[in-house]
Amino acid sequence: MRVKSIERIIVDVPFTERQLRVTEREVGNWSILELCKVTADSGHVGWGETVIHYTWCCVPDEAVARVIGQNPISVMNDDSLGAGLQMALFDLVGNILEVPVHQLMGRKVRDQVPLSWWSIDASPADWAAEAKDAVANGYDSFKLKPRPWWDIVEQIGAIDAVVPRSFKLDLDPNGTLKDAESALPVIQQLEAFETVAIFETPIPQHDIEGNRALRQQIRSSIAMHFGNPPFLTGIQEEVCDGYVIGAGKSEVIRQGLLSAEADKPFWLQLVGNGLTTTWAGHLGAVLSHATWPAITCLNLYSDHLLVDPIVVADGHHSISDGPGLGVTVDQDAVDRYRVQDEDLASFIDKDELFAHPQPRIISSITYPDGNRIHMGSSSQGYGYFIEGKGPTYVEGVTLEIRHDDGSTEWDDLFQRALQEPVRED
Repeated sequence: MRVKSIERIIVDVPFTERQLRVTEREVGNWSILELCKVTADSGHVGWGETVIHYTWCCVPDEAVARVIGQNPISVMNDDSLGAGLQMALFDLVGNILEVPVHQLMGRKVRDQVPLSWWSIDASPADWAAEAKDAVANGYDSFKLKPRPWWDIVEQIGAIDAVVPRSFKLDLDPNGTLKDAESALPVIQQLEAFETVAIFETPIPQHDIEGNRALRQQIRSSIAMHFGNPPFLTGIQEEVCDGYVIGAGKSEVIRQGLLSAEADKPFWLQLVGNGLTTTWAGHLGAVLSHATWPAITCLNLYSDHLLVDPIVVADGHHSISDGPGLGVTVDQDAVDRYRVQDEDLASFIDKDELFAHPQPRIISSITYPDGNRIHMGSSSQGYGYFIEGKGPTYVEGVTLEIRHDDGSTEWDDLFQRALQEPVRED
């Protein structure tokens, strides 16, 4: 068996109507996927996908050249191939050998794996609507991105009011709660809601003393990205209850086995559409401590690109024992969302990834006392608030999304806010 050809297809899969609006400030380009279709000399095919603006590793051109003509078994465990190509090779080998991908990875320990709904920061009303959709679609958990520019307590309260008591919320401030002293009162307020379960990176992960102190004073679990601080340091210092794991197959297995040795649960964070979610499911099926709900952001996409869309029931989706990934790519959907060569040409000429135009948006934070902070991009806020330049939490704070109105005043503020957040005291 040899790899005969590799086709790479760029598709742009629309997000759901609400998420199109919610994500435009920060992660709108996650809709752009590169599909890898690998064909063997036997005629068997394998598929994989990459979120080119987010994934742990895009597929490099040299990897494609390196794999052509090779026995796929000899190269499929090489994480340097990138997300989509590695996934496709495992799917291909499974199809050739007529075994499921999970059988190529290890011993299956569960037939169903937990999966979480996901959203970037949004208004309390939008988060509540997303939570309702999550429940209606069979999910029992929701991973969220609380930010200092929203009233976090109001956001969680809005969700808590519309979900069952068994529903769980996992909150990821991305370190914006700054330090243990600032984070503790905010977390304690949020822990009044029984739906709150896990905090991922509430404060910067390198703050060992702060994370240890915080963990000792809250009931919720603390999750950290594996490896920061170093694994042994984190275990010895007891800084977290579990991990976030996301990488290539070999590294995921390594980190998953180490987590099991330390008896630490984790969630798999492998962002993508239907193929990626299926791939994450096969990994979760063989890793004993992959018991926290996986984060793939599947719910963002209006189409899974599969003949049979992924179904979630009681917070889990079933893992196929059919050959390969056990799913069939919807070729009609691929053709429908395929980005045409003429639209790719200008990006290829500049050696750039295909992307949507950068939105012209001012994100204006308004505090109850009338003070405002204007941001030219949401990503500016992370460092700004972690460094203590803005308050960790203020009751009643709101975020106004201001699109370009064509005025000179708007453009002047936008240009200044692109350089650094602009304060109006």
